[in-house]
Amino acid sequence: MYGLRRTAAVLAALWLGVCTGATAAPAFRLADGMPEAERAATSQLLEQASALLPPAWAAALDRPIGFAWRDDLPSGVHGRATGRRIALRRELLDAWIARDPAAGTSDPGARRALAATLHELAHLYDNTRQGRLSADPRLLDLAGWQVAALRPGRRAGNDFRDRSPDLYELKSPREYVAVNLEHYLLDPDYACRRPALAGHFDAHFGRPAAQDTACAAGLPFVRDALAEADAWRELDPRRIYRIDYLLAEGNERAMSRWGHSMLRLVVCAPGRAPGPDCRLDLQHHLVLSFRAFVGDVQISNWRGLTGSYPSRLFALPLGQVVDEYTRVELRGLRSVPLALSREEIETLATRAAQLHWNYDGHYLFVANNCAVETFKLLHDAVPRLAALPLDSITPNGLLQRLYANGAVATGEIPADLSEQTRLGYWFEPASAQYEAMYAVARDELGLAPPDAAAWLALPPPQRAPALQRAGLRGAAALLVLESAALRRQEALARDELKRRWLGGAAELREAGNLSGPLQEFLRLGGAFSRPASWLDGVEGYGLPQAAERAVLVARVDQDAAERQQQAAALEAGIRQLLPRAQHDALQAIEANIELVGARLRDLAAPTVP
Repeated sequence: MYGLRRTAAVLAALWLGVCTGATAAPAFRLADGMPEAERAATSQLLEQASALLPPAWAAALDRPIGFAWRDDLPSGVHGRATGRRIALRRELLDAWIARDPAAGTSDPGARRALAATLHELAHLYDNTRQGRLSADPRLLDLAGWQVAALRPGRRAGNDFRDRSPDLYELKSPREYVAVNLEHYLLDPDYACRRPALAGHFDAHFGRPAAQDTACAAGLPFVRDALAEADAWRELDPRRIYRIDYLLAEGNERAMSRWGHSMLRLVVCAPGRAPGPDCRLDLQHHLVLSFRAFVGDVQISNWRGLTGSYPSRLFALPLGQVVDEYTRVELRGLRSVPLALSREEIETLATRAAQLHWNYDGHYLFVANNCAVETFKLLHDAVPRLAALPLDSITPNGLLQRLYANGAVATGEIPADLSEQTRLGYWFEPASAQYEAMYAVARDELGLAPPDAAAWLALPPPQRAPALQRAGLRGAAALLVLESAALRRQEALARDELKRRWLGGAAELREAGNLSGPLQEFLRLGGAFSRPASWLDGVEGYGLPQAAERAVLVARVDQDAAERQQQAAALEAGIRQLLPRAQHDALQAIEANIELVGARLRDLAAPTVP
């Protein structure tokens, strides 16, 4: 009897191999004693799963595979692959039998059964000599097991947790490969959602890239609503002329001493063909910046050392970045074009969009700071750059390595500094302008402080008498300086509030009636720092596609308008929560601005005879 059953199983395996279309199709040995109805349904499932396999995958599974249904798998486990055997949860067979054949893979039961089968076949393929995808360095780059900055090897964890098709993929590279191969074979829009991975699988299996997939147009980014009226942006990567390494030079603060690493997308204005003139389209340029918080002037040393801050990729308008660094922090910006091909520019931009929507890392001052994050983005996006020794833990060091390894398009940078400034390769700090303004006022009024920094270090009331007696040129110069003082004081006040009101419930209770609105304001700020949160509860993964973008645009626009309204409503009330010294300083600077403004109006008014 056993011999007859064994013969029947072998014949069934041979028949299934023929039905899947080629001698390279996997052969299966079904478990002994399986009832005929189950055997027929199982054969149909395995036949359909095998028909989905690329020929190279099917050919690698060149030995018979044992297959059985199990009732004793742990909760949440749909299947197991060990050796050359697959076991699946019996509930999947019930769902497969109950499916609507006319619905195809859109039937939930059919989808679950096929996905589980493909998942376990992926494990078997990964264990073959032809497979080994989970050990492929390039796939690990794309998957999120990133290279480490301070030691050989890769980071143990994977922080690409947002908009995942199945968080089980983050358990290990093996599970990542299996989960993604399920979706690669079953999802028509996989190449739209995870384009780099789809391209890697296509190349690995020797398959042509899908040509008929209608992906949503452009790369989606969300910008901070307080900085831009239009928070939502769909960027056409073909309009990117160059990608620059953007370095904010260091200052005296410990956390800023080595500068700040960013990337600048030189985006051409609509209708302009990509070329050098696109450098003048500043209002269209986009800056990619890894930050712990938007607009931070200073953050906690301890939390920065322990990784308590999230590290996310922010998309910022160039104008906001230039103003923040050159006018508020008085730091110069150096924009250095990278030597990238057309294909590499588009690949890097696409990778950046993926991080914008999927990455939620941990900021560490040394091991995972802005320089390390920028290096990893370059490394993971462009294989040619991954082969170069670019890793550095300082922004200045990364720039030096880019130069040393030929990754900078040095021939594009003008030798003359004034020409660099005109074309946007160099944005000088406003300190030079402030010194020039102060020189005008000092010479006119005989002011004692030697420079602008010393003048602005004076308490605001001590500056007021000079504002009242200044002439037209002196008053105009002092207005520029008082406006700079106000921007700086507002930045310090925002930092103080952020430190205090992000600290916990106790601090928020002190805010009284402002507690609720303040919490909502901070919640919306968190959404703009992590755009995937707008799609919580919305089906989909990877880069948002058309249906998700329709939801996004509505939600982003609504929250942007609300956040702008809250910012205005909270401004006066929040000031009352500042320490007395900061509150008084803000009021005194505003009084100075009103004073010198009135002085200018009086001086400029025509004299009535």
